[in-house]
Amino acid sequence: MAAPILSITEAAIGRIHELLDKRGKPSLGIKIGVRTRGCSGLSYTVEYADEISKFDELVEKDGVKILIDPKAVMFLLGTEMDFVEEKFKSGFTFRNPNEKGRCGCGESFHV
Repeated sequence: MAAPILSITEAAIGRIHELLDKRGKPSLGIKIGVRTRGCSGLSYTVEYADEISKFDELVEKDGVKILIDPKAVMFLLGTEMDFVEEKFKSGFTFRNPNEKGRCGCGESFHV
């Protein structure tokens, strides 16, 4: 069995459950993608998913469905998604072995 495209920490799963519960309407899960943005070229996107598209990749863990945009798969192979809470900020983080660099503010990356 092949390794999943994306691994998800327990902290990220917990936060996804919280977000889905608070949304106020049923959701299939969340969708992860990348888009052109920032000074390094690409940034991660996380949004609610209400349906699965034909070519989406699906990762399931602890009752959470995470869809991967087909255009993002090659950028996300082997990535770990985490949720971090620090004194002045909190949010999802991505540890991506394919990254060759990040911009100074951490908003974008390149492969």
